Amino acid sequence: MARPYDLPSMTALVCFETAARYLSFKQAAAELNVTPAAVSHQIKALESALAAPLFRRQHRGVDLTEAGAYLFVALQRSFEGIAEAVDAIRAPADTEDVIVQATTAVSAFWLTPQITAFWKDKPDTIVSQIVSDVALPEGRPDLSIHYGPMPENDDGCRLLFHDDIVAVGTPEFARAHRITCIDDLRSVPAIHVAAEGTDWTGWADWFGVFGHAGPLGRRIAVNNHMIGLQLARDGAGAVLGWTGLIGPLLENGDLGLLVPQRMPSPYGFYLRTHPRASSRALEFRDWLVATQR
Repeated sequence: MARPYDLPSMTALVCFETAARYLSFKQAAAELNVTPAAVSHQIKALESALAAPLFRRQHRGVDLTEAGAYLFVALQRSFEGIAEAVDAIRAPADTEDVIVQATTAVSAFWLTPQITAFWKDKPDTIVSQIVSDVALPEGRPDLSIHYGPMPENDDGCRLLFHDDIVAVGTPEFARAHRITCIDDLRSVPAIHVAAEGTDWTGWADWFGVFGHAGPLGRRIAVNNHMIGLQLARDGAGAVLGWTGLIGPLLENGDLGLLVPQRMPSPYGFYLRTHPRASSRALEFRDWLVATQR
C-alpha cells in the first residue's frame, strides 16, 4: 500500500526545524535532549534524502541555504497547525509558568537573550515560546510581542523599544552593486517582507522618507523576516532591518549598512498581556519592560 505522504524521516525533519530555528546544532541538541553529533547525523541524512544542502557549515556556525529556508518556512507552518490542534485537544498544562509568542526574528535576535538574562534572576520560572510569523488564534500565550501601532487606552500593552530602520546587506553585495548613495540602492535586488499579523514597514515607505520613489530593482518576496535577513546574508539582496533586532548581525559583520540613512521606525515593538496571563507572566512582563528603560 502506498504511503499517503512522500516524506523523509520525521525525526530528521524535527531535528532540521529545531536547528534552523536556532541556527545552531548545539542549541537544537539541547532542546531535543540529544547530542550535537546526533543532530548533525539526522540533518546529513535529510540532505542526502533530498539531494540538496540545507545548511552552509561555517567556522562561526551554520546558515540556511535557499532550499533550507524554503523547507524551514514550510515545516514551521505545518508544526504550528499541529501544535494548535494538540493544544485544543489536551487539557491546559501547569508545567509552563509563562508562554510568550513572537516572530522568528524577534525570538532569535531579541527575546531569547532576554529570557536567558531573566533566568539569572529567576531560574525557577519556566518561560516557553511560541515562535510564529503568522497570526495565531487567541488563547495560548500569556504574552505576545508585536510590531505595529500599539492599541490606545489598552492597559495590557507595554512599549518595549522603538528604533531605526536601516538598509543592510553584505559588504560584498555593496561592492558588487557599487552602492555609494541612496539613489544607487534603488536599482539593486530588494528583499520585501510581508507577513500576516505583522505590519512590517516596507521599502516604498523607507525610500519615501528620504524623498525617493520606491525600489526599481528585482523584487524578492518572503513572508518571514528571519528568512529575509538570511537571504541578505547570502548576498541575494538588500533588506530593511530594525536596529533593535539586528544588532548582533551588524556587530559580527554578517550584515552592514548599505547607506548611512536611518528612518525612525513609525511603530515600536510592544508587549501585549493576554487574559490568561499568570502572576509569573506578569512578573516576567514587568521585568522585560523595566530592562528596556
